[in-house]
Amino acid sequence: MNRYPLWKYLLLLIVVLVGAVYALPNLFGKDPAIQVSPTSGEVSELTELEVTGVLDEAGITPTAVERQPDSLILRFADSDAQLEARDHLLDELGRSHTVALNLAPATPDWLRSLNAEPMFLGLDLRGGVHFLLQVDMEAAIDKAEERYVSDIRALLREERVRYKSVREADDGGVELVLRDQADSDKTASLVSNNFLDLNVEEADAEYTLRATLSEQSIKETRDFALQQNITTLRKRVNELGVAEPIIQQQGNSRIVVQLPGVQDTARAKDILGATATLEFRMVDTDNSVQDAVDGRVPAGSKLYYERNGSPVLLEREIMLTGDSITDASSGIEQTTGGPMVSITLDSKGSRIFSRRTADEVGNPMATVYIENKTVTERNDDDELVQRKETVEEVINIATIREQLGQRFQITGLESTQEARNLALLLRAGALAAPVTIIEERTIGPSLGQQNIDQGFMSVLIGFVLVLLFMAVYYRVFGLVANLALTLNLVLLVALLSLLQATLTLPGIAGIVLTVGMAVDANVLIFERIREEVRNGNSPQSSIHAGYEKAFSSIADANITTLIAAVVLFSFGTGPVKGFAVTLSLGILCSMFTAIFGTRAVINLIYGGRRLSSISI
Repeated sequence: MNRYPLWKYLLLLIVVLVGAVYALPNLFGKDPAIQVSPTSGEVSELTELEVTGVLDEAGITPTAVERQPDSLILRFADSDAQLEARDHLLDELGRSHTVALNLAPATPDWLRSLNAEPMFLGLDLRGGVHFLLQVDMEAAIDKAEERYVSDIRALLREERVRYKSVREADDGGVELVLRDQADSDKTASLVSNNFLDLNVEEADAEYTLRATLSEQSIKETRDFALQQNITTLRKRVNELGVAEPIIQQQGNSRIVVQLPGVQDTARAKDILGATATLEFRMVDTDNSVQDAVDGRVPAGSKLYYERNGSPVLLEREIMLTGDSITDASSGIEQTTGGPMVSITLDSKGSRIFSRRTADEVGNPMATVYIENKTVTERNDDDELVQRKETVEEVINIATIREQLGQRFQITGLESTQEARNLALLLRAGALAAPVTIIEERTIGPSLGQQNIDQGFMSVLIGFVLVLLFMAVYYRVFGLVANLALTLNLVLLVALLSLLQATLTLPGIAGIVLTVGMAVDANVLIFERIREEVRNGNSPQSSIHAGYEKAFSSIADANITTLIAAVVLFSFGTGPVKGFAVTLSLGILCSMFTAIFGTRAVINLIYGGRRLSSISI
């Protein structure tokens, strides 16, 4: 009686070993590091030599240098050396490289080869940055009106209605200036019937109409801008590798963003504020490019520059914007062998693009890359300052050979890395409206370390008190329960690391609660065994009955708690989710260790032999 077959002991041994291996990386901590990434191209040996050369001249020696395809990781002995190296690299490398502070796991290579990584720490433990962003709702309305300007012009051309101008009015809305009363009446009818979101009325000037967004449309535009910005920020932060960010709405026009582990505030601003999108415009072949360079730009055109510095004159009318892009992927163009980005449009965008390119077969079309970013540089007082910069450049000019549809390709990119970055930002999408950081808080690693120390102490105190109580009150059985409790914590840490979950202060509270709940199961089992012994049953049968009869009570208590944890995870946000995750995993681990683990050890100690008494 009370004997386990060999395979159950082997299963328990495997679980213990795997849990120990994947919990181990959390003991090694993280090194202060700098991540250097070229703005275009991949990291090469030349890049490594350039970076290490800058540090050698400054007398700074990194403890390790790791070269990856898209970045160079430099580890340092302390944060002082890390910050000093960052300043030198910013000065010397300029805008050709992105220099970001980082924390690199100090996990040994043999553990990393097993994909064993430490768990993520939340903002309150690891430190990081907290931003409150204000969405520019007026800009969202202006952008909507700008789209209507282009659409109204296209409608009037299709209907062959003559007009003097269609433009955004200074005080809002779209102003339409017609040639006579007949055209004015016809235009009012066309705009009202085709654009239901617009209210059309006559203006004070002769043959002039004014189209304004309805109140419902303005509300929908603002709501869409807020939700679209949240979605875009979440996609961008996730794809750029910031682990477990918190991005959520606050009020009617604000967004809260928390980025755990990000030390470089400027880099975080770049991630949040950067916009990358495309515009497709026809090349103006009827006017002189040189006249435009000399300052005489035609009214319907705009001067751009290609990447090699060559000027090019494009029509002001935008054929298509990046708003219509639903997917983008990078690859190699089969004909030339150069990098390319494959674009997929939504149904509305593909219809517009198909119609417009059908009329332009044989003419050159340009792809304009537009990026808004924050540049960090030193001023005359040798202080790091930031300024916003909009980059507009023509990355590709190609002759339209046939009518284009839902899918097409962009070539002319400098490197495969640039193609990957462009595809990434296009997938994430452009911000629907500009955002301004109105509140910024940085939680330093020292405060995070204090929270870690206090959280660890709370777990340790609760753990030790439970160990003492169980050892004194239940003797040998209590020591077995303590062994299971220790294994429970190891498995919980291993699971959090395997899932790359984020541990926060509420998560630590979940661990403390798990410690108490894990021992509850053993208390139920041991009290059942003592009751059976008092009733005169033999020790072996008491052990067997104790585990069998206590199982239903243990399952009921843990399942109801698990249901509550699942509800918390489903409806909670941020810290509440962290508490729910650790609580759920802790319940599953405690069920395994309290029932299967302790039974295996008890069977090993007492099973298969005659007993006159047991130490409980």
